[in-house]
Amino acid sequence: MEEPNLEQQAELEAQRLERGRLLFAKRAEFMLGVVALKHLPPADRVEVSFAGRSNVGKSSLLNALVGQNGLARTSNTPGRTQEVNFFEIGAKDEDGLYLSDLPGYGYAKVSRSLVKEWTKLLKSYLRGRPNLRRAFVLVDSRHGIKDSDREIMTMMDECAVSYQIVLTKMDKIKKAEQEKVVAKTQADVRKNVAAHPEVLLTSSTKGDGIAELRATIADMVYGG
Repeated sequence: MEEPNLEQQAELEAQRLERGRLLFAKRAEFMLGVVALKHLPPADRVEVSFAGRSNVGKSSLLNALVGQNGLARTSNTPGRTQEVNFFEIGAKDEDGLYLSDLPGYGYAKVSRSLVKEWTKLLKSYLRGRPNLRRAFVLVDSRHGIKDSDREIMTMMDECAVSYQIVLTKMDKIKKAEQEKVVAKTQADVRKNVAAHPEVLLTSSTKGDGIAELRATIADMVYGG
């Protein structure tokens, strides 16, 4: 089969972005927060999860993704999310979607016992969720991948969960530096067996990269 030419590639990408827009034009609703596997919603549709250090901008990104301010509550208190929060896109549709918001990590003031509980919950969730197609690990573009990020990445490698790095707050660094940040991040994740090779760039404030992230998720829902 012939490779599509540039014009065809542009048309295919436009269709892909539109499919992502339509998916996230559906109503998003908070479902529940769980602290034990027995409370998980049924594994009856595609699910993607979001993980990241406290203050990485995870709630802001989720709100930008669904186009609903306040769906995922932002907080000035790092480490507020202490359970797996589930949101549903298109609750009445066969091709609906679950989004799961994982507990923030990397915050020094959280007790060791709580970190241990979070880690146990995360491992159980990652290993026991057959419909989880991908985890998105959010990394602040100004700081790059930190040790706590590497810990969650290693956990996902061990649990055989496909994950992809999403750089946040790209509007906070100069355009000239963005390419270097992406190249360094891609080099950092190459040795991680479950990591997706493509790194996504986003800015919740400016809306940059949100359409591409929506399209990436839509590919999993509809195939692509």
